Amino acid sequence: MTAMAEDHGKTWFGQPRGLTILFLTNMWELFSYYGMRTMLVYYMTKHLLFAQEKASFVYGTYTAMAYFTPIVGGVIADRYLGKRNAVILGGSIMAFGHFLMAFESMFFPALATIALGNGLFLPSLPSQINDLYAADDPRRGRAYNVYYVGLNIGGLLAPLVCGTLGELYGWHYGFGAAGIGMFLGLVIYVCGRRYLPPEPPRLRVPAAAAAAPARTDPRVWWLLLGVGLAATIFRGAYEQIGNTLPLWIDGSVDRTLGSLVVPMTWFQSLNPLLVIAMTPLLLMYWRRRADQGRESSPARRMALGALIVAAAFVLLAAVAGSAGDSRVSGLWLVAFFVVLTLGELYILPTGLGLFAKLAPPRLGATTVASWFLAIFSGSLLAGLIGTLWSKTSHAGFFLLLASLAVLAAALLWRLDRPIRSLP
Repeated sequence: MTAMAEDHGKTWFGQPRGLTILFLTNMWELFSYYGMRTMLVYYMTKHLLFAQEKASFVYGTYTAMAYFTPIVGGVIADRYLGKRNAVILGGSIMAFGHFLMAFESMFFPALATIALGNGLFLPSLPSQINDLYAADDPRRGRAYNVYYVGLNIGGLLAPLVCGTLGELYGWHYGFGAAGIGMFLGLVIYVCGRRYLPPEPPRLRVPAAAAAAPARTDPRVWWLLLGVGLAATIFRGAYEQIGNTLPLWIDGSVDRTLGSLVVPMTWFQSLNPLLVIAMTPLLLMYWRRRADQGRESSPARRMALGALIVAAAFVLLAAVAGSAGDSRVSGLWLVAFFVVLTLGELYILPTGLGLFAKLAPPRLGATTVASWFLAIFSGSLLAGLIGTLWSKTSHAGFFLLLASLAVLAAALLWRLDRPIRSLP
């Protein structure tokens, strides 16, 4: 057995060592991304003095482009660069973009640079997870939830570090910290290359596509398109947690804790903190159901998650409607994030895993990039919906978001049987 094979056979925490490397790399990438995203609308409205509608639209357009470029980046990785080179090049470009954010005059070029680098990085990293496991390995389905915890450790640290530096000491310090996080992720990835799966053959000629198995029949792509449409609608509601929700927290939530006024950005850590705390419990619950032969199909699990998220926004609508012009207790916000996070764990990691599972061989990065296309369109939708924030009541706005989540759940429910019928 070669040294490389021995390395791949060893585990950390019962999972292949490569999962830990991918876990930590994306943890720091998400630290940089969410560190910047946490401050973005706040920075535009309070420092650059953008109107709320303009700030929401810029936010939505930026997050959309950050998830559109992976479509092109996935093809480049599969055909030309390979996944490892794409991760390194994309991460380097993103780090440069984050450092550019420290210069006010470079605001829009910095956003474009980060989105460009993300296009190479984002589809190439998670698409390596599937290659760590044999096709019949029972750990593979749960690996995406484990990986999702890693993302949210970065999301937890980002508001506490970048948000605090930006809000209390200067925005440029916060943006600089985000760049350092991206650099740390690159160092971990390069140092852990020996534990990663080997590169599959690259698709350079059409003949390679013709050699793909029959699983690539058109039904797969149509069903993934339907799931992507449902994810787009869901994201139109979900992405408000980084768009309009910070504005509501800033203006309508009582943030005092004794003599301390809790920074708004700290509340953004509640979601990833709850992801970390709740994921092990959900995994144990799902494993017990699987052992009893009662495991839910991916589409049904996603539909249930969308309904739970809808319930979270109904809760906010009720709280905002009853409060009137008074500030609401921060405990209601905590309750909202508990319900929202539970729904998120049902839908988002499951959707990513479904796309990776149905991906044709040698098109892994491209297919995973298709999942990010749904995030692109959903972020655009979220930006457009965010422009309604100043034109309607807060309760009415939250009910609109709940309606979008219910619509996504209905579509996913209808797609469940056709997906289960696939060979």
